[in-house]
Amino acid sequence: MSALAPAAAPTPPAKERDERLAPASLVRRLLGRPELGAVVGAAAVFVFFAFAADSFLRASSLSTILYSASTIGIMAVPVALLMIGGEFDLSAGVMVTSSALFSSMFAYQMTANAWVGVGVSLLVTLAIGFFNGFMLTRTKLPSFIITLGTFLMLTGLNLGLTKLISGSVSTKTIADMEGFSSARSLFASQLTIGSVTLRVTILWWLLLVAVATWILLRTRAGNWIFAVGGGADAARAVGVPVVKTRIGLYMGVALCAWISGQHILFSFDVVQSGEGVGNEFLYIIAAVIGGCLMTGGYGSAIGSAVGAFIFGMTSNGIVYAQWNPDWFKFFLGAMLLLATLLNAWVRKRAEASK
Repeated sequence: MSALAPAAAPTPPAKERDERLAPASLVRRLLGRPELGAVVGAAAVFVFFAFAADSFLRASSLSTILYSASTIGIMAVPVALLMIGGEFDLSAGVMVTSSALFSSMFAYQMTANAWVGVGVSLLVTLAIGFFNGFMLTRTKLPSFIITLGTFLMLTGLNLGLTKLISGSVSTKTIADMEGFSSARSLFASQLTIGSVTLRVTILWWLLLVAVATWILLRTRAGNWIFAVGGGADAARAVGVPVVKTRIGLYMGVALCAWISGQHILFSFDVVQSGEGVGNEFLYIIAAVIGGCLMTGGYGSAIGSAVGAFIFGMTSNGIVYAQWNPDWFKFFLGAMLLLATLLNAWVRKRAEASK
C-alpha cells in the first residue's frame, strides 16, 4: 500500500513559510494605499503655505479652507468611485446647477413649499444620472461622448429654461417661501464652535467619504466597482452585474450633484444659469490627485478627499500669501502632473514590494 501512495508534497523551507504567514509590514501596507501620494502632497502643500502666508494657520482660515475643499469634495467622492469603475462624467458640473435650477423654479412657479421643489429636483437629477448610465450601457459609446452630450444639453437647457420662465439668466428668490428656513438648515447652515464657523457642507463631505469608503472596502458593490474598472468583460464573466453597477455609479454622481445644488440654492437664494461649467474638471482633478487611475480599477474615496483638501489649501493659500490669483490654474496643473507622477511611483514601489 505504501508503494502506491502518492508522494507527499515537498515541505517549503521554514523561512518561506514564515514570510507567507507573516503579516505585511507597515511600510508595505502604506505603499499599497492609493492615497499615499496625495497625503504626502497635502503635507507638503500645508507646510509650504504655513511658511508662505502668516494667516494660513489661523482657525478662521482653516475653516475657510475646509469649506472650499468640501464644495469640491462632495462631488469628488462619487466622481472617484465612477473613475474606479472605469468611467467619466463630464456633465457633473452643470448637473449641480441643473439641480438647483429645477428646485428653485418648480417651487416658485408652483407657489409650493420649498421642500416640494427639493423633492422634484432630486427625482429629476437622479433621472439625469440614470440617463447617462443607461445610454452608456445601451449604446456602448465611450462615457466621454455620452456625458459630453449631456453636458451640452444641460448647459443649453439651464440657460434656455431659466430665460423662458424667469425672463433673465437667474432664478427668482424663494427666500420668503414656506420651508425655506428648514431646507437651509439642512443644506446651507453654519455651526459656530468658539471663534470658528463651520459650514454644513463639511459634515456632508465627511459623511459621503465615510459611506463611500465603507461601500468600497466592506460591501459586495465595492468589489463590483473595482472589478468593472479592472475589466468589464472579465467582471461579467464571473457574474458581476456590470450594467447595474455602471448605472448605480452615475446615479451616485447625480445624488451628490443634488446635494451640492441645494447647497448653492439655499446659500444664495437665487441661482445663475451659467454656473458650474468647468467644475467637472476640478472634481476629476481632485480624484486623480487622490490616487485614482484614469484607466479605472484603482483609487479610494479617502484619496479624493485629500485631493479636494489640496485644492482648498491651494486656492486659499494663494490669497493668504497675497499672490496674484491669476496663477492659480498654473499651480493646479502643476499639482496634477506632480501628483500623477508621485502616485505612479508609489504604485510601482508597492507592486515591486509584493
